[in-house]
Amino acid sequence: MEQQGKLRFMPIGYKLMLSYCLLIVVPLVTVAIIISTIYVTSIREQTRNNVYGTVQQITDNITYKLDAAIHITELLYHDTKLARILRQQHEGWEIHDAAANLLLPKLRDIIKSDTMPMMLSFYIHNASLPEVYSNRKKALPYRIVSSSFDLYQIERITGTDWYHNYPEEDFGNTIVWGQIEDDREYHLLSLLRRVVDVQEFQELAFMRLTFNMDDIFRSVDSRKIGDGSTVFVVDQSGQMVFSSGDAVMSMPYLDNEAFDKGYLVIKESLPYLNWQLITLVPTVIIEKDVTQVRWVTIIVGLTCLVIFIIIGYFVSNFFSKRVGKIVAVLSAFREGDFHKRMNYRGNDEFALIAHALNDMGKDTEALIEEVYLSNIEKKEAELDSLQSQINPHFLYNTLSSISSLAKFGEIKKLNRMVIDLSTFYRLTLNNGKMVILLRDELAQAQAYINIQRTKYGDQMQVIYSIDPDVLKFETIKLILQPILENVFEHAWTEDGIRIRVVMGLEQEHIIIRIIDDGNGMHPGLIQQIFDPLDQLNVGIGIRNVDQRIKLHFGKGYGVSIFSRQGIGTSVTITLPAELPQKRNN
Repeated sequence: MEQQGKLRFMPIGYKLMLSYCLLIVVPLVTVAIIISTIYVTSIREQTRNNVYGTVQQITDNITYKLDAAIHITELLYHDTKLARILRQQHEGWEIHDAAANLLLPKLRDIIKSDTMPMMLSFYIHNASLPEVYSNRKKALPYRIVSSSFDLYQIERITGTDWYHNYPEEDFGNTIVWGQIEDDREYHLLSLLRRVVDVQEFQELAFMRLTFNMDDIFRSVDSRKIGDGSTVFVVDQSGQMVFSSGDAVMSMPYLDNEAFDKGYLVIKESLPYLNWQLITLVPTVIIEKDVTQVRWVTIIVGLTCLVIFIIIGYFVSNFFSKRVGKIVAVLSAFREGDFHKRMNYRGNDEFALIAHALNDMGKDTEALIEEVYLSNIEKKEAELDSLQSQINPHFLYNTLSSISSLAKFGEIKKLNRMVIDLSTFYRLTLNNGKMVILLRDELAQAQAYINIQRTKYGDQMQVIYSIDPDVLKFETIKLILQPILENVFEHAWTEDGIRIRVVMGLEQEHIIIRIIDDGNGMHPGLIQQIFDPLDQLNVGIGIRNVDQRIKLHFGKGYGVSIFSRQGIGTSVTITLPAELPQKRNN
């Protein structure tokens, strides 16, 4: 101590403040800079992804409307009754009957099958059928207000270039979108398609569905992207056919580097049309939050820095005044119950604390080690239990099965599986309690089996032999499901699996047996399962159940396995018969 007194004395308060600044303030500034950089990059990427997602959503909406229009032509193309009307020659009253009672109602129903206004021009080869025109007195010449149809003879279009150049029929897949005749002038878009006699594969009629461009491209809205953005639709020749937003530049400059400077250009191809959706996004939209984030980070960082320095000062001052009192108390009670060791070299109050704690720790070292190791073992077992409670692989497979049942319309099975899954996890979680009634443990296992039965059907059979008297006793939770899961994963055969669950009382002990007629297990594998030093992937669930039972009830209880390869396996669980009121929770 005399040698230590010759050393320069540094109060503990100064050391605390210095170490505090080095370990807290410096890392805080470093972390703030790193987080700011990462967050700014993340905001840029997120904004860019949002813009791309919005553009993709606009493209999907356009595609949906185009698909809906094609679906309308499918109804006419594959209508065998319509083909028969168009193929047959009609005379006298048959003309009126075929037109008024068959053909016209069918065309009227077709145009009503979609909410988007359209104009159907139906050109027929059958000269025995009359032409029919819709009354459009209230409609503007450049806009389709409501759906209507016209029935024409094919001679009206045989001399047009667009009909003459229409591609050859490809088994119903020949569909052309475009602007013909006065479509471009009136801002319209037409869908062209043949109606073919599937027997002789000859053209019976030709249909033209005409839509307003505003209806087709209603989702093309620059406001969805942001202020200052522009959305173009250009045709195959590069001419703009639709736009929304501030069209500040003409289309030939879209690929110019000077134009791209300050803008993000996104190009998406539109299906069926051979057109492009071009979006111009000002980089200001992407960068608008970056400056704000930087300032917020600086302000928050400086505020935290000041607060931490103030707190550090008061904390160090607080401890420096009280260390002397702590040393005096510890010196007076060197024989107290403490287990820590300190190997501290210095010239301050902690040197005396180290001597006092080391002397007191000698008397209680053995007891502390025993309690510490016991607690560690218990915590590790509880951790293994928690990890085995919620099996992501089982959850993912069950959700996949639910999705498949929903896809195929198996409502009853889907409802059953959802109820069983809810029951399974409700009983599994059990409000965080480790001890439950055997009744609830059996219900949780039955819910798990019901889920598997819904998946595998008649390939599995389960028989229960349960003594009702055992259900009133307590057990730790999750002792049945891991063993059942092991059966489904490793004992399954080509003929399926048969399982028997038996519960009963034997000499004041609860005996649970899970018996299957599966593949069986090798004796060496059984020995490895119960070896705590073995890191075998197979049987971890059984080993976990055995360890947790022994931890809670004693070494006289646990799990045992009897198995023969090719015959089956019997897993036996032994528990004490303890009623709820006899346990100290």
